[in-house]
Amino acid sequence: MERLLVKNGIDCIEKYSYLFEGKRLGLVSSPMGVDRNLRSTIDILNEKFNLTALYSPEHGIRGNLQAGAAVDTYVDEATGITVYSLYGKNKKPSPEILENIDVLVIDLQDVGSRYYTFLYTMSYCMESCAENNKTVVILDRPNVIGGEAVEGNILDMNFKSFVGMYPIPQRFGLTIGEMAQLFNKEFNINCDLKVVKLEGWCRKAYFDDTDLLWINPSPNIPSVNTAVLYNGTCLFEGTNISEGRGTTKPFEFIGAPWLDAYKLADIMNKKSLEGVVFRPVYFEPAFSKHQGELCKGVQIHVKDKRKVKPIKIGINLLYEIMDMNKDKFEWLPPFKEGANYFIDLLTGTDEVRNRKFEADVFIEKWERESKDFKRIKEKYHLY
Repeated sequence: MERLLVKNGIDCIEKYSYLFEGKRLGLVSSPMGVDRNLRSTIDILNEKFNLTALYSPEHGIRGNLQAGAAVDTYVDEATGITVYSLYGKNKKPSPEILENIDVLVIDLQDVGSRYYTFLYTMSYCMESCAENNKTVVILDRPNVIGGEAVEGNILDMNFKSFVGMYPIPQRFGLTIGEMAQLFNKEFNINCDLKVVKLEGWCRKAYFDDTDLLWINPSPNIPSVNTAVLYNGTCLFEGTNISEGRGTTKPFEFIGAPWLDAYKLADIMNKKSLEGVVFRPVYFEPAFSKHQGELCKGVQIHVKDKRKVKPIKIGINLLYEIMDMNKDKFEWLPPFKEGANYFIDLLTGTDEVRNRKFEADVFIEKWERESKDFKRIKEKYHLY
């Protein structure tokens, strides 16, 4: 398709200036919070309005932290404004850190996946603003993997966590502004919510179908193809298999020191999964699982991103690796005694870990669940 000229929410704020003028603004953002010309939303709001507080999600407001790294409160050297952490012990804004604002502006680039923590930073902010009589304004951005495809299972709330807080599928096909509306109505947050809409975007568009410049939404999502595969290969975060962190191809490289790369690639290619091909690969992670060890596995090459079904790929690859390596494959243990396994938090169920069904049966079951969600989500389409 021809590249679309797209304006993000931040590019359209002049039309919505009445939401900001005369108000004390707080901003939740990340490095991808920029306008079409790559100017930071922080700088734009600080110049045009009264920006009084900044709030940092996972990875830091300047994107300087790896996944899971603690974010501390500090002063932003570029603006002199205090940055409050929303990742770590205090994921939900306290009344104290909202005291000096009237409006909380959220400009976050989501990647279209239930696991991605920016969604829940947003929802916690919405909850806190509802409780403290603050307005929430979402500066909308495209769903980088399109707004049509829906895939995966509905999360069982017994496995609620910061990688899945609501009963939604892994791939949900909404922009972050649309998802904010869904959270607000379907899950009774009921905050005073406004969305500054995109211009020029359509539901079938992936990020690279637009004329916008890509900035990594987080350190391990370096491309649109990575974001597509992430919905399926993120499952390996709950195992002792490397998901490619510490390499140049996170979530595309999957492997471990004891895998048979050629055999695995051959088995996976025989499945003829839509839109991808598997290649034997050898890699040595610079950090994360199997750091400094030679890993053997597969690279998932995306041939046609519109045909890719990442959750189908993920569950098939997971079970094949389990079957090939029953003596060495492991689920990562719970973080603390009595807690859920991380794989259960990612999948939103314990059925995958307990292998209640085989991959094809899971996919059929999950297709029914995602079809039900598709009917709900259409109520919140802005585009």
